Amino acid sequence: MQKTYVDIMRELREDNDKTQQELADYLGTSQTMYARYERGANELPIRHLIKLCKFYHVSADYLLGLSKHRNSKK
Repeated sequence: MQKTYVDIMRELREDNDKTQQELADYLGTSQTMYARYERGANELPIRHLIKLCKFYHVSADYLLGLSKHRNSKK
């Protein structure tokens, strides 16, 4: 089964030992809203997708579950 972007968001955050609050602060949103993104209750805005890709050094395709490769160069 292919992972969804909400699964990947959570995995990246946990693998990097970050809290939802830390990511919410980085994105300039509330922890509650970030939690809603991570649950899939709200769609992730493009501006946040871009910032998360830069933060984790991954491609948008990887974060969205469209590629198994973390970087687009592979």
